[in-house]
Amino acid sequence: MTTTAVRMPREGDRRAGTVLDERFKVVAHGGEPPRLEDASKAGVMRRITAARLRYCGLEALADDVMVLVSEMLTNALVHSGTEEIGIRIAASEGYLHITVIDGMPGAAVRKAAGVDDESGRGLVLVEALVKAHGGQWGTSESGDRTWCSLALPEAVQR
Repeated sequence: MTTTAVRMPREGDRRAGTVLDERFKVVAHGGEPPRLEDASKAGVMRRITAARLRYCGLEALADDVMVLVSEMLTNALVHSGTEEIGIRIAASEGYLHITVIDGMPGAAVRKAAGVDDESGRGLVLVEALVKAHGGQWGTSESGDRTWCSLALPEAVQR
């Protein structure tokens, strides 16, 4: 994994600017389930994200952001066929922005999962959490990145 240094725009303000900027390699799996070691990287990124959120004074969002990071990274890993996944989290203008970059075309599409389906609910969960936080989610025009924005709690914005 490659870590990019955290850049804060104002001295002493840990709640604005880049919270996390990471990339990690995975093995393209050609429609097969991802390797266990690649799948475990989502858990590593959750733990790193939680630590960065605490450092930046954004722990109030940590639980929901952990779910979002997990779902968005897993979606990229399972569906993109990529060999590198990146995640960027930044706080600006009253929002926490989360972007997962897989570098592959093809938009993430929310689907309706059946009662007995073992998967297919991730983006429904992303949509619900983002909506609960007064935000939005989507996919870039080229489809190589999925993003969401969460409104920062007022107490954090001060």
